[in-house]
Amino acid sequence: MSKVAAWAVLVLGFAHIVFGIARFQVPVLQAISEGFVGRWMMPEIRRTAFWFIICGPMFMLAGHAAIRAVDTGDSYLLRLIGTYMLIASLVGVAAFPRSPLWAPLLLSLPLIAAGLGWLD
Repeated sequence: MSKVAAWAVLVLGFAHIVFGIARFQVPVLQAISEGFVGRWMMPEIRRTAFWFIICGPMFMLAGHAAIRAVDTGDSYLLRLIGTYMLIASLVGVAAFPRSPLWAPLLLSLPLIAAGLGWLD
């Protein structure tokens, strides 16, 4: 179960990038065509696109680290990743209850449980 959750975090990151580029295609292409650097603040949709897409590599990093932790039996790292995801997701869900932040919140629970030795 812990390995599935770790891989799911990695996939979530990849999906964040793909969905973000598809969803925000126009503002992303506009910012790139205008030179990229310093072109993400306005209009607001560009800032939203940037932060949405940049979360993808962060989830991928957490997923890779979690996969490695499962493979090496590093329960501390699994607990740490799960705890950070849980706290960030709880804050996000409190701020935006109808957001997809429920996904990382749910994925954080098996990582924490595995880190505590409750799951394989």
